[in-house]
Amino acid sequence: MINIALFASGAGSNAAVIIKTLHQYITPQEANVAVIITNNENAGVINIAHANNIPVAIINLKKKDEAAQTDIYQTVLEQYNIDFIVLAGYLKKIPAAITHAFPQQIINIHPALLPAYGGPGMYGTKVHEAVIAAGEQQSGITIHYVDEVYDHGAIIFQATCAVEATDTPDSLAQKIHQLEHQWFTKTIAQVLQSQK
Repeated sequence: MINIALFASGAGSNAAVIIKTLHQYITPQEANVAVIITNNENAGVINIAHANNIPVAIINLKKKDEAAQTDIYQTVLEQYNIDFIVLAGYLKKIPAAITHAFPQQIINIHPALLPAYGGPGMYGTKVHEAVIAAGEQQSGITIHYVDEVYDHGAIIFQATCAVEATDTPDSLAQKIHQLEHQWFTKTIAQVLQSQK
């Protein structure tokens, strides 16, 4: 059994889809979401966790250095015997000690075609605004392993969508969400099965 921790900072739409669809691709005996971890005590993902009877760990990283943050993460991950981490709209950088402890066992989804439009501060609407401002004709999603550098780890999967002249950041975000919901769970399951 692979115990998965879902990390999210906001509404949790990707987390909700993962919880709902994971066992369409991999059996409950093979993998399960053991905990949802958030740095935001007001995050919508907390309600999603409660609705699905999944424990929630709300972690406070404010004014803590990397060593202290690492201790917080390690405590929660050990408490729930976590084997695999999925970042589903999580806005905090994972400490290097955690990425080293979970090599190729932390994956993230980014709302653009990395390596373009990634790095510190590039998340959510900011990404879509930058893509449109640059006159790109396509955007998409990138699912990748997480290392100690923002949006840098090896790419696992990408899917694309057209950027139309009439697109706004909101309309592009809707296209990206559709790709996320279509591909993220499926890709998670494939990665888990490949690591058996």
